Amino acid sequence: MPGTASALARRLGEHAEAVCRQYLSNGRRSGIHWIVGDVRNSPGRSMHVRLTASAKGPAGKWVDEATGEHGDLLDIIEASCGLTEFREVADEARRFLAIPRPETAGAKREPAAARGSPDAARRLFAMSKPAAGTLAERYLAGRGIQLACRERSLRFHPGCYYRDLGTGETLTLPALIAAVIGLDGRITGLQRTYLSPGLDPSGEVGKAQVADPRRSLGHLLGNGIWLGLEPGMPIPVMAAGEGLETMASLRTVMPSLPVAAATSANHLAGLFFPPGCRRLYIAADADAAGRHGIERLGRRAGEAGILALVLRPQLGDFNDDLRSLGPHHLAAWLRDQLVPDDTRLHLQAG
Repeated sequence: MPGTASALARRLGEHAEAVCRQYLSNGRRSGIHWIVGDVRNSPGRSMHVRLTASAKGPAGKWVDEATGEHGDLLDIIEASCGLTEFREVADEARRFLAIPRPETAGAKREPAAARGSPDAARRLFAMSKPAAGTLAERYLAGRGIQLACRERSLRFHPGCYYRDLGTGETLTLPALIAAVIGLDGRITGLQRTYLSPGLDPSGEVGKAQVADPRRSLGHLLGNGIWLGLEPGMPIPVMAAGEGLETMASLRTVMPSLPVAAATSANHLAGLFFPPGCRRLYIAADADAAGRHGIERLGRRAGEAGILALVLRPQLGDFNDDLRSLGPHHLAAWLRDQLVPDDTRLHLQAG
């Protein structure tokens, strides 16, 4: 029956080279193997996929000599597409093979992470790779943000699964992956920013032209996309705001200041405070929801004995300031809004 995992893997093996050309497009054929960087379709030569059956095993088996990872063609579909549930992997395999979807799913391969769970977030983050040298780094650099090489919470996935909730259409798109973490450093969720595979007319990498280019999953409330967090270490001064690009813009001109992006106004209002926090800068947004989140977070900070100070941009948000006015102008604009000690310790010369 084509619905079982072993049967799907066997059917895919009959078309092993076609599978590799579709899902491992950065590789090439070399003899009886497909050679590529890794199961996530990175360029390179460390991963070998067997294209024909032999005494060593069936077609479709692969091994990554650099990491010791190994598996079958279903694993390749899972990792290269950024899928987190076997049902999704099986659906994609059937789509490739043009097999009708069965009315009841009879296949079980291994327990899947629940959709939208922290486990699903951790799996997708593990499938991703460092942002340095990728479209994710180019996307951030096009917005004046120079963080990708040193921020461990930012990664890149070359083929992340995206489903249009209106049409049901599925796509695989490159994505900036940002980990949402708790104060203990454990990943509780993540945010995906889907990127265009090519450059826009300005020569930059833009967001993908889809209905929702930014989506989050996992447990977000209280946690955040932390830049500069060292788990367990006191953080006497920090900044917080809604959006990743807003907070990354602030950290571009204050590179030693830990910052947290809460992903929304409601989540900003409920952000957990790190141990030892005495002073909190809250990045303002122009909309009403943003003001509501700032007020609630500031009130909670006051109740916890933390001084809350609001930082206001000149333009729409701090990334607008960074892109339009430049880092030196942004630093100069922030200087009068910071406590003098924080200006001296954290702010680059404006």
